[in-house]
Amino acid sequence: MADGEGDPGVFTATALPGDPRLLPTVTNAFLGTRVFRDILHAAGVYSGAAGDTHRADVPSPLGLRMAAPGARSPAQSFTLNTWTGTFSHTIQSPGYTATHQLYAHHSLVHLMVSSVTIRRLGGSTHPVTIQLQSLFVPQSQDLHLSSGPDFQGAHYIYGQTLVPEVEGGPRPSVHMLWTPIPQWLTLGGEERERCWQFLTAVAGSEEEAKRSYSAGLSLAAAGSLLRSHVRAWAALRRGCSLELDGPLALRQALHGCLYYLLSALPPRDSPGVPFHGISPGGLSNGTRGEDYWGHVFWDQDTWMFPNILLLHPGAARAILQYRIRTLEGARRNAREQGYEGAKFPWESAATGREVCPEEIYGAQEIHITGDVLVAFEQYYCTTQDLKLFQEDGGWELVEAVARYWCSRMVWSEEEQLYHIRGVMPPDEYHSQVDNSAYTNAVARRSLNFAADLARDLLLPAPEEWEDRARKIKVPFDEERKYHPEYDGYSPGEPVKQADVVLLGFPLMHPMSAEVRRNDLEMYEPVTDPAGPAMTWSMFAVGWLELKEPQRAWSQLEKCFSNITEPFKVWVENPDGSGAVNFLTGMGGFLQVVLFGFTGFRITRSGLLFDPALPDGITQLKVSSISYLGNRLEVAITREEIRMEVTEASWEPPASPLEAVLESGQRFPLWEG
Repeated sequence: MADGEGDPGVFTATALPGDPRLLPTVTNAFLGTRVFRDILHAAGVYSGAAGDTHRADVPSPLGLRMAAPGARSPAQSFTLNTWTGTFSHTIQSPGYTATHQLYAHHSLVHLMVSSVTIRRLGGSTHPVTIQLQSLFVPQSQDLHLSSGPDFQGAHYIYGQTLVPEVEGGPRPSVHMLWTPIPQWLTLGGEERERCWQFLTAVAGSEEEAKRSYSAGLSLAAAGSLLRSHVRAWAALRRGCSLELDGPLALRQALHGCLYYLLSALPPRDSPGVPFHGISPGGLSNGTRGEDYWGHVFWDQDTWMFPNILLLHPGAARAILQYRIRTLEGARRNAREQGYEGAKFPWESAATGREVCPEEIYGAQEIHITGDVLVAFEQYYCTTQDLKLFQEDGGWELVEAVARYWCSRMVWSEEEQLYHIRGVMPPDEYHSQVDNSAYTNAVARRSLNFAADLARDLLLPAPEEWEDRARKIKVPFDEERKYHPEYDGYSPGEPVKQADVVLLGFPLMHPMSAEVRRNDLEMYEPVTDPAGPAMTWSMFAVGWLELKEPQRAWSQLEKCFSNITEPFKVWVENPDGSGAVNFLTGMGGFLQVVLFGFTGFRITRSGLLFDPALPDGITQLKVSSISYLGNRLEVAITREEIRMEVTEASWEPPASPLEAVLESGQRFPLWEG
């Protein structure tokens, strides 16, 4: 669908939001900025030691503002087009239109582009002049920058971050080339239309920055710079398409979530470029004091990853490789706390060392280590990619996590069960608790996966892994038939966010429908309405599982108070506080559509499905689910579910997929 009135993928406004944090972001895997901002960020480029480490501010020539001198309040519009991955600002005057467009190139990931097009309307032959206002100064509080010689008409600066994350650690380099930007642009009297393009290339080496800038200039000279970006972006969008027939606000929210989340992913054809993880506010945010400094949390592995896995397994693999690359830092974290194996940091940057500024979270919110392993397990079940585990370091990570959990448990003689004591659960209103239900359940799942994987890979594994998984305590109240959040939790105590409800999904901890319902009923009324945005998504998934779609919808509706207008930028908390461009909330929201409405569940034996659509949603179409090397198109209406294999895998050990109904009927799914 192209531009047009009512297009759910195009967000247009005549004024910008008053809060600049709510301006849209333009991002690719390596570069990100917020429109009209004078800084950008490059992936993996952090400055500052330990708890002060934050995304280094790189000065940005892209934060241009157009003005029409002499025009009396011309009509202006601002558009984020999620189909083309571009932002534009248009000034409409009686005799001309001027459009400023901005995008992060999606195949040349070291390149960002700003262009201004002036088009004459009517027969006037007067010159048309537009003013370009810029706050750009080529210096940074985080980088020691020097000027180098111009290159192909571009100015050049380069330098390093000021302070390494760990003592003696690397200080990333930044090399930037940019087209000089004049203060004025003039369309001559004899010209009908003209486009000026301003390129900014940022990379870790002079060679890469120059290569990207030259490639951009060549495409610009051929008139295909924008087209090459749109083609790459459209291919990504097509491969990750979710469409539904339902309320406009829901469809717009869906397109907004897909735009911001897909912007953060590596391109499909860049296996050699290391990926640096996804922070809650994405690459465009994360300067010191903003959006958790650009650190990576469980937000990536638990809230964003499952969507990415089903839609784009190559990007999911890159996320797991980020965790593998930071395994040594995780081993150091475990050693420093007196444990074996690897403990992933609550907040991670470039090294895997703990960079959370407040010690309590790094010391106690240890469920993150299990969350990382759940992502590895989901990936393994969905792809059977043995190479990741046998050759690329996956097994070493799985084994290290299993060893960590074993060393973190203590045996209770009294209960004849293993305990994990002194933790903070996902509900951060409580700390130093014993036997957090979520933490212990995720530890159990880690150990079971490690043992299963060892068997599949024909590797020896200690018997204690399965023994401890069987004997770890997951608190359960036999009388009330629900899971207390931790030892000593009293019903009615306020909870910050989704915690015990995560046992049902994504952990799929074994329980009856009655217990699942009781957990939802127990925690829904006591969960803080001012808590973070992803919470209500998990209640929605729970109610969809229990075939109560209207209760699910009432939970999903709460998310809309976190979506800001006009560009659908999410805020972490409904009062506007916390992270902005909150990808975590968007990830939870997408999971309601991708796992809630479809009922998809990733298991060792297959991909289960059991759809449930709330009233007002008549059809859902997911055009490219990846499963065991196959691509599936799934369309769900109230009457039927259609599945088509659009691309079959011929890689061993693939055999044709089958759809198996509860009745036992089997339908082979051949390609087409």
